[in-house]
Amino acid sequence: MASRAQVLIPIAIAAVIIGVVGVLTIPADSKLAETKFSKGIIKLDDVTLDVQVAETDSQRTRGLMFQKQLPYDQGMIFVFNAEQEVPIWMPNMQFPLDIIWFNATGNIVHIEKNVAPCKSPLETAACKVENGGGKKAKYVLEVTAGFVEKFKITENSNLQIISI
Repeated sequence: MASRAQVLIPIAIAAVIIGVVGVLTIPADSKLAETKFSKGIIKLDDVTLDVQVAETDSQRTRGLMFQKQLPYDQGMIFVFNAEQEVPIWMPNMQFPLDIIWFNATGNIVHIEKNVAPCKSPLETAACKVENGGGKKAKYVLEVTAGFVEKFKITENSNLQIISI
């Protein structure tokens, strides 16, 4: 029978390797503490939000990494050219999020509440939230955890893009 150390050491080594590979595969401009995003305004039901717009691959990869907080009247919207499956990856996040996926007409296709950030190298390597069994989305909105409950957002809520 293997000792505890014989089991844990290979697991720890694998976690470190996976974490290093994960960090090395992040596009260079998404690693920067400061990345420029264009700004926009959206409305979700009766709630108006100022949003950072992530529309390039590197901006979508970078997302809200390294930001310390996000007030309830702000968010980040990820914009895609067409509806597709959109997994969310949360390494280097500092706070939990509510994540909302929308189709091209602004209807909600999935909601994930209170998604915790990834902390350890092993979590970072496997850190994603699939969008409700593969439902396709054109937009994904990240807001501070608690937003969905606070503003009573449901699957019947609708996204209106004012400017992005």
